Amino acid sequence: MKRPSFRQQMLLAREQAIVACVNRLLSEKGYDQMTVDEVAAEVGIAKASLYKHFPSKEALAAAAMIHVLDRALGYVKNLLTEKRKPSEQLHKLVGWVMLQSLEGEMPSLPAQNSALRETLGANRDYMDKLMELSEYLGNWITSAQKAKELNPKLPPEVVLYTLFARACDPVLQVLKMGGQYSNEQICDYLLTTCFEGLRY
Repeated sequence: MKRPSFRQQMLLAREQAIVACVNRLLSEKGYDQMTVDEVAAEVGIAKASLYKHFPSKEALAAAAMIHVLDRALGYVKNLLTEKRKPSEQLHKLVGWVMLQSLEGEMPSLPAQNSALRETLGANRDYMDKLMELSEYLGNWITSAQKAKELNPKLPPEVVLYTLFARACDPVLQVLKMGGQYSNEQICDYLLTTCFEGLRY
């Protein structure tokens, strides 16, 4: 395999720096508050140079989401090497996602933004990775329901969307700002409410 040229390596390093910056800003400020000017300034490049890598704010958000999906898929594939029940696999993954959010590694995207939704929907890489992740989760969910580890009366897609919602649960940040609990404690508490409910 041919080694990338120095210029190609520099371009890749710049793109990685841009995506890391976008990921952090999306986590801290959210999509609506983040600006392209801010990203360019933090990375230390001209706005015109940034647009050579990513043509729009939506493309920047898509790149950050692809990065997160890559990391999530890597975590899932590591979980597959462990001998755990399907519900335990789900529990571990949801806990990992919540911890990423608390540590500022999970982008915050608006639920309603047609331009962003269109960009993400048209991005083949993003959609392929999202479908791959959803398939893993879907298999775990249906297996856990068959084993009576999860409520079999719930439609699997309701369980899937509920688990996806944990990635942007505002309760995480509210509890973190309160300063009473560690990130691990917050994750444990919310995992309990997610998987076991509030009944005693």
